[in-house]
Amino acid sequence: MLRRASSIKLIDLFGIRISVDAGWFVMLFLVIIWLSPSFRSSLHSTDAIAYLTTVISALLFFCSVIVHELGHALAARRQGIAVGRIQLFLFGGLTQMSRDSRTPGEELKIAIAGPLATLGVVLLCLAIDLAIVGPHRLWHAFLLDGTVKVTPALLTLSWLLLMNVVVLIFNLIPAFPLDGGRIARAAVWRATNDKRRGTRAAAILGQGFAAVLAGIGIWLLLTGGIVGGVWLLMIAFVLGQSARGALIHGALTDRIDGLLVSDVMDRQPVAVASQTPVSQALEEYFLRYGWSWFPVVDDRGHFEGIARKQRLQTANDAGEGWLTVGAVLESEEGGSWRVAENRPLTDVLSSEALGGLGALMAVDAEGVLRGIVTVEQIRRALQSALGSPAG
Repeated sequence: MLRRASSIKLIDLFGIRISVDAGWFVMLFLVIIWLSPSFRSSLHSTDAIAYLTTVISALLFFCSVIVHELGHALAARRQGIAVGRIQLFLFGGLTQMSRDSRTPGEELKIAIAGPLATLGVVLLCLAIDLAIVGPHRLWHAFLLDGTVKVTPALLTLSWLLLMNVVVLIFNLIPAFPLDGGRIARAAVWRATNDKRRGTRAAAILGQGFAAVLAGIGIWLLLTGGIVGGVWLLMIAFVLGQSARGALIHGALTDRIDGLLVSDVMDRQPVAVASQTPVSQALEEYFLRYGWSWFPVVDDRGHFEGIARKQRLQTANDAGEGWLTVGAVLESEEGGSWRVAENRPLTDVLSSEALGGLGALMAVDAEGVLRGIVTVEQIRRALQSALGSPAG
């Protein structure tokens, strides 16, 4: 949903960085506080066992959120979209992809992959529950009504099953930016052959759903449900802002429709040859221009990666100024720093790498660096478009 500027790395899975931001720790704390009393009463055991079960259950739930996002990430990769990281925050998870979908088929496959992954978690919990209590007592185990002896493992599985069913149903609501909203966008997109119309329809549904949640939240506040009311209002705000952002994005893309990357890029980019010694690069490029990074190209002009001043300076200070820039460059991750020069400028607007690096390398079909498109150049193009009437 919302992009976060900083995060703490947890692990790498399938080459994808899994990280969390500060809001995730708040969410983890709230879940533990919320679950502890009910877990303690259900287990009829010591406080230590009840608390440990609560913590493990909360962590496993967030693991299931990662599984959900991995579904999106791996589906995106199959469509040729680079995935930089998965980030957990206060309201869930975010898969950061190098570009938006280019066809309704891509959109549908990526959107449905998350719910399918969650369905897999539901079926796994259900299968383990069945193995523990058998089919005849499964419903009693799920309700925790005392018919079946409640153990920490059974309690954790039953709660995970319930929560993932809730997540699955919630995500399938046809309201952007939920997965159901993206599925609705794909459907409208395919029916009308117009991506912007699909986005607009899904975003309007998202705003409507956010208004409904806000109304329920206000009603809960007025009837004494303080915690639930505040929580629903916060979710409604996030969903509403995301849907509004999609509408604004759609309006902007209408204005710049027809513009290509090559129309706004700098056609004379300053690049460092990969065979340049580190000491020479520091003096002739970083000292001269004062920039923090430069693109690196091979002897035929192919883009190879990024040379960052800090990394080169570290090598030079260690007495390794004789090393070539190619030996210490930061290599590209799945093509996330490059964009084809003939791609629509709208593809660049949805690039996660653009926000992190501040620019993208425009290359031709052979991977030769032809230009650089920066945030400032895109901003000027948008300002120019907004200053003129829509075509």
